[in-house]
Amino acid sequence: MNQNWHGTLIRHMLLLVTACLVMGLISGYYGWSMAAGLGIYLAWTLKQLLRMHEWLREQKADEPPPDGYGLWGDVFDSIYHLQRRDQRVRGRLQAVIDRVQESTAALRDAVIMLDSEGNLEWWNRAAETLLGLKTPQDSGQPVTNLVRHPQFKEYFEQNNYLEPLEIPSPVNDRLRVQLLITRYGNNEHLMLVRDVTRIHQLEQMRKDFVANVSHELRTPLTVICGYLETLLDNVEGVNPRWVRALQQMQQQGERMQTLLNDLLLLAKLEATGYPSDNQPVVVATMLQGVKNDAQALSAQRNHVITLEIDSQARLKGSEQELRSAFSNLIFNAVKYTPAEGSVHIRWWADERGAHMSVTDSGPGIEAKHLPRLTERFYRVDSSRASNTGGTGLGLAIAKHVLLRHRGTLNIVSVVGKGSTFTCHFPSSQVINS
Repeated sequence: MNQNWHGTLIRHMLLLVTACLVMGLISGYYGWSMAAGLGIYLAWTLKQLLRMHEWLREQKADEPPPDGYGLWGDVFDSIYHLQRRDQRVRGRLQAVIDRVQESTAALRDAVIMLDSEGNLEWWNRAAETLLGLKTPQDSGQPVTNLVRHPQFKEYFEQNNYLEPLEIPSPVNDRLRVQLLITRYGNNEHLMLVRDVTRIHQLEQMRKDFVANVSHELRTPLTVICGYLETLLDNVEGVNPRWVRALQQMQQQGERMQTLLNDLLLLAKLEATGYPSDNQPVVVATMLQGVKNDAQALSAQRNHVITLEIDSQARLKGSEQELRSAFSNLIFNAVKYTPAEGSVHIRWWADERGAHMSVTDSGPGIEAKHLPRLTERFYRVDSSRASNTGGTGLGLAIAKHVLLRHRGTLNIVSVVGKGSTFTCHFPSSQVINS
């Protein structure tokens, strides 16, 4: 096409020059004839440019190009064909977009597209039902201005979306929604929102059932243990054949009481969010007390228990709950470490926050068990757990305490070499002395 244009342009110029020379030969004024010819050609070219500008500015759908001659006719036709091709491509793309929007509109889960700053770009109808978004007035608004729950604001700003967030719906407090954010493209966000009200209700029923049953069992169990203690205090009047049976009954009764206490503590931790007694906790002093208790628990097994304090940083939270979590981790290390073994406790802080670790020289835990260690009643070795007298709830309690303090638990273990349990607390929970 370019070669055709070049040839046409050269032919037009040759014809123009020839015509000007003929007129100059007739009139005797070659210069004026050439200037007049070039002026006429320039005026004609400008006229074609104006026609093209007017056509492009006021062009309507499927409007054909204006009639042109020679080179300008080719230019008009080429532009028109390019426009038609672009319209077909845009039509196909729009059809794909319409199908995607129709399919997402039919979803029961909300789909929300946010830009890199967290401003709303697009959402489906379910987002209007679950989050109360309004079209089109909410377009371009920051999502944190429309979903005002404090946990969501913190979740969105921390840029860590590995786990979903569950909060009440802004539209109806009786609805529970689960939000999951995924990054894509140029640091943009895709937010998926599900209605998990039914799952939440079932989970709440389970919690209530466990809490109520545990509470109801405490009274009869206390009575039974009380009578057993009375009988053992008056063992002289009891048939000798029953003494051992009474002793075993008392041991199992105490174990059941410990189990019920742990279940009630778990129910309490699950029933509330952030600790109500949020005060600065001197962790170094607390760990010193827990270490002394662990040494007493070791007794004749002669464990080497060491404490390393690398920071005097304090934590915001509940001292009672943190002591319970740390005690469970440290006492577990003592229980499962063979005699003459070592248990090392460390407390330190850095730019990421504060950390407490417990390292033992015990038998270690196989990798397949690590993801399930914090589940209720999960036992790596049921026979070993029975011997240690544990309830199987210690790590579950520790996990829930850490969650309430915005912390996480990391477990590293090598079979035959021991285990390390590390509690990580974010900088927002740390008070530097």
